[in-house]
Amino acid sequence: MLAQPHQTHRQQDPLIWDREAETRPREALEALQLERLRDLVARVARVPFYRDRFARQAIGPHSIHSLADLRRLPFTTKDDLRAQHPLGFLAVPRGQVARIHGSSGTTGRPTFVAYTKGDLALWSNLCARFLVAGGLRPEHTAQVAFGYGLFTGGFGLHYGIERVGAAVIPVSAGNTRRQIEIMRDLGSDALICTPSYALTIADGARELGLDPRALPIRYGFFGGEPWTEDMRREIEDQLDIVATNNYGLSEVIGPGVSGECPARAGMHIQEDHFLVECLDPETLEPVPDGEPGELVITTLTREAMPMVRYRTRDIARLDRAPCACGRQTLRMSRVTGRTDDMLIIRGVNVFPSQIEEALLRVEGTTPHYLIEVARPGTLDEVHVKVEIRPELFSDRMDRMQALCERISREIQTVAGIRAHVDLVEPQHIERFVGKAKRVHDRRNLTD
Repeated sequence: MLAQPHQTHRQQDPLIWDREAETRPREALEALQLERLRDLVARVARVPFYRDRFARQAIGPHSIHSLADLRRLPFTTKDDLRAQHPLGFLAVPRGQVARIHGSSGTTGRPTFVAYTKGDLALWSNLCARFLVAGGLRPEHTAQVAFGYGLFTGGFGLHYGIERVGAAVIPVSAGNTRRQIEIMRDLGSDALICTPSYALTIADGARELGLDPRALPIRYGFFGGEPWTEDMRREIEDQLDIVATNNYGLSEVIGPGVSGECPARAGMHIQEDHFLVECLDPETLEPVPDGEPGELVITTLTREAMPMVRYRTRDIARLDRAPCACGRQTLRMSRVTGRTDDMLIIRGVNVFPSQIEEALLRVEGTTPHYLIEVARPGTLDEVHVKVEIRPELFSDRMDRMQALCERISREIQTVAGIRAHVDLVEPQHIERFVGKAKRVHDRRNLTD
């Protein structure tokens, strides 16, 4: 097994969990990455999928002379994982597997991911890094409102919180009224959930006659779905908290791939454990820093199921500029969408997050919306249902029409499409405890 890096449990800087690892000079970091990449190429040769592809291309540890040689290695996709169902990518004996998680299977057959004890220790440490960077302290109590099933989010954050030394309340997902009661009874300092569910909790508090800003939570650690900077401001305003973003995916390890520091100028990628590329999803060539592309991730230290150049389908930007926090690692933007949830409307590429951004630019709207796409004839039509605040509802049709037109203009400015806007009352749009479902595409695109 790989030896896990030294952990600094009581760091001098309260905002950095592992100073040695997180502030390693760039030259030393790249030397470590190269060493671990060579070791990875040797280890994944035990996996038939990689062994066959490496053999066809005459690839081995001797082939890796620099980090640029990463591009010689084959890609891995979710379809590859499904083809090797259930555990064809296992790189260790089955007896070394300590836990198995899996995807929801909402877009096809679920994929399973295995962990050794070493993987679990690494995972908790990676989560501790972004939790500490976001403000979590040993004296805090954190409420986890993610599910505790096969989904990696709940368990990853749970053990990261324990690693920091804070108390965990494993409430799991759903039952918003109970979430609020527990939050108030136990004085939760931090909330762990999707950003859309944080707003559902705020709505739930108001339904109970409570001021959401009076709830005890002061920190929010949100992930699991794309969200915008405008939505962050909405959450922080409604709950009076500091909201930070984190990123991960089950096939790679779960949450812990990256997370925000106090500067909140992008999520720091844990580069001592992951090599991240940003590629044009069509040409698979690197895009310039600052330009959007598909994230492709190689796990350097994962033991049970290492991934080589895994195509995440997530769209984001990379930033190599120095960060004020002192960390030396590459940063990624928030995920703006996925290549497989991008809508093509009359030739224009549109992501749901662009619609959200446009809505929140109009005073009085909320982040609760639904995009409906249809093709009644030869052209696409887009309808956006959006909840507005109660005080904006009026019997005067001219006022409601003016608001619809403002929203429609903003959508055209941000997303480049014309949309029909329907205003609906609060609580009209379905709420989700997990990833929010924002799009109903009713077009028959198979003809």
